[in-house]
Amino acid sequence: MGKVITLLKLLPRLHQMLLTLLVLVTLTILLIPADDAQASKNTNTQLSGSIDLGNNSTDSVSNTEARNAQQLKLPLAFRKPTPPSGNHSASNAESNHIEPLADGSMEKLKAKQAENLDVERFQVKSGDTLAALFIRAGLSSRDVYEITLLPKAKKNLLKIMPGEELIIAKDSAGELAELKYQLNPISTLIITKNEAGYKELISDKQVESRNKFASATISSNFWNAGVGAGLTPNQIMQLATIFGWDIDFALDLRKDDHFALIFEEEYADGEFLRNGNILAAEFSNQGDRYTAVRYTDGNYYSEEGRSMRKAFLRSPVDFKYVSSSFNPKRLHPVTGKVRAHRGVDYVAKVGTPIKAAGKGRVIKSAYNQYNGNYVFIKHNDTYTTKYLHLKKRKVKQGATVKQGQVIGTLGSTGRVTGAHLHYEFIVNGVHRNPRTIKLPKSLPIASKDKPKFMALSKQIMTKLQRNKQVYLASQ
Repeated sequence: MGKVITLLKLLPRLHQMLLTLLVLVTLTILLIPADDAQASKNTNTQLSGSIDLGNNSTDSVSNTEARNAQQLKLPLAFRKPTPPSGNHSASNAESNHIEPLADGSMEKLKAKQAENLDVERFQVKSGDTLAALFIRAGLSSRDVYEITLLPKAKKNLLKIMPGEELIIAKDSAGELAELKYQLNPISTLIITKNEAGYKELISDKQVESRNKFASATISSNFWNAGVGAGLTPNQIMQLATIFGWDIDFALDLRKDDHFALIFEEEYADGEFLRNGNILAAEFSNQGDRYTAVRYTDGNYYSEEGRSMRKAFLRSPVDFKYVSSSFNPKRLHPVTGKVRAHRGVDYVAKVGTPIKAAGKGRVIKSAYNQYNGNYVFIKHNDTYTTKYLHLKKRKVKQGATVKQGQVIGTLGSTGRVTGAHLHYEFIVNGVHRNPRTIKLPKSLPIASKDKPKFMALSKQIMTKLQRNKQVYLASQ
């Protein structure tokens, strides 16, 4: 080393400077690594931070794959791994399989993509078609065609009505990515698009049932009491139907009669949807107490298990008032002669539906100058009912009818002074007053179901009584 320095000193000064510069350049080139080496180092760093490759460290993802992942700013877990070089067994390939959902990254990616969608609501206008609405949304007729190839979309979207709403989401390229259309308060039609085309599904909200108590005392009429208790018109009518076998809601109700009930309310995702069934009810009418409990068969029974449904309706029409009651010595309003009135005349609006009082067979459906349009129904060897002065008959002779089935409409045909239904109730060939006769009862709950029903009845009626006490204490 000393001889090299001595020899360097003997050289001219210019040569000394050139030689020193050459040495420095050479050292610099040797110390700075190549670009490929640095890229390889960066690739190894990226892999170790995102992917767990297990015990097999000889396999690696290519530098090109790593650079692509870096450009996309995505973890390498979302990239398809490059097949490893060399002769590796199938078991090694299987052990190196990358699970893209292991850390929830795919969900994060989808959420990120959803954030980038342009979502807009479009209300259906009068005269709108799906094609017209899509044009307004900046979509093509091709989108309309492809979507209507889907069965659920074709069934529902081609029948959109004014006031309804479609939620349309488009991607950054302006292409349709998702469409939502609410079919009803519970179900939503969702259409999405991917590489394979359009797909559809029905998304249903989870429905939760809650019980609610209501009670009221009648001061003026039943309807107002029901409204005051927070019941809907449908619930008021349902309550009247349940007890309609025992109580004449047009004539029997009195001031201070009272009722209480427990009914279902349905919620979806915490939002109120609708009222459900009446589960239990109690009605006090003129000192008599009536109860009803809904069983799993959908029918109502008293709390002891007797059927609430009788063999006959108390009245076959929803009437305003009774114009003429059952009277064996009535003075006829047209002829002025004493003639027995062997039925009850119910006054209602012309066209009001007339219902069969019970199940039976139509033995007469005809017209004459006295009865006008009339229908006779034979229920069995004991009971027959007659319906006179109908505007129209809706059943033919020989037909079998169910209880509550509409057999005609109220009118003023025949010898009458005004529109009404003349209704007769015949027992063993003898006319009886349909408003006062003791109606035959239907069968009670089946013996095999009695224990289960009684347990249900005790539970729900105890709950109703407890709620009544709380309600009365708060008044």
